[in-house]
Amino acid sequence: MISAKEIVCPNNLLDVAHNKKGVTAGIVNAGKPLPMLSVMDAVNENLIVPTFIGNKEEIQKCADNLKFDISKYKIVHEPDENSTAKAAAKLASKGKIKIIVKGHIHTDVLMKEVIKKEYNLIGKTRLSHIWHMTLEKQDKPLIITDGALNVTPSVKTKMHILKNVINFSNRIGIERPKVAVLSATEEVLDSMQSSLDAKEITELSKKENLNADVFGPLAFDNSISKKSAAIKGIKNVVAGQADILLVPNIEAGNGLVKMMIYFMGACAAGVVIGGKVPVVITSRSDEAAARLASMAAAVVALD
Repeated sequence: MISAKEIVCPNNLLDVAHNKKGVTAGIVNAGKPLPMLSVMDAVNENLIVPTFIGNKEEIQKCADNLKFDISKYKIVHEPDENSTAKAAAKLASKGKIKIIVKGHIHTDVLMKEVIKKEYNLIGKTRLSHIWHMTLEKQDKPLIITDGALNVTPSVKTKMHILKNVINFSNRIGIERPKVAVLSATEEVLDSMQSSLDAKEITELSKKENLNADVFGPLAFDNSISKKSAAIKGIKNVVAGQADILLVPNIEAGNGLVKMMIYFMGACAAGVVIGGKVPVVITSRSDEAAARLASMAAAVVALD
């Protein structure tokens, strides 16, 4: 059942990212082969100008093993893994790097540093995570949010998540995205909080006149399958053709994305948005193609 398909970075995301060339990026705890390989790919694509943060000797050794000439790039020597996040946040707060890329470091360690008030990297908008999902190089993406950062978001938080993903969708050329607010049902049930939240989000979206078609609750099948929506008699502009899935909680989003990766060979480009600096927080087990796509997504998300 596990897919043997090679994961490929989508051209549509790279094409948009290429409009912003040579973005300065801090690579946090960089001295491991997989993060270094994806950075090399991003440099070859002319997406980023890296600043490597970590143990200088390990970074140089890793680059040499990959035959990656990093002589013209800055290395911030920080041998303590947990202190590399602090170094990255400081650089970002001073405007010396425009995006932060997670290397071999735990996500919670990195994000706890990024959100500290002293760095002024967070505005009035709540941070959220998006996954830009594709199967082939020319695929239209399916965007899933939030399956990595906000654990059990309230309706208020989900509205921040929604506004963040609409903004990102506009940046990749989806002028008015169709957003399915997911639940396990298309009916509003008092016994299912996600369906109540979805109804409220749908109403708030109309009230605030958001630049998107938002509808929920919708189950997964009638969000992405026109046939399923038609059989169930669901008639609205979102049903069966969603660009975005707004998930009820982190477990739903994380599970859905991981199933697409491992069962379908999907490329998951993940990035934290909503702050002053996009943050790439790929899994340490992610393939280089997904890491490259994630850096492209971060470049696209940059103001």
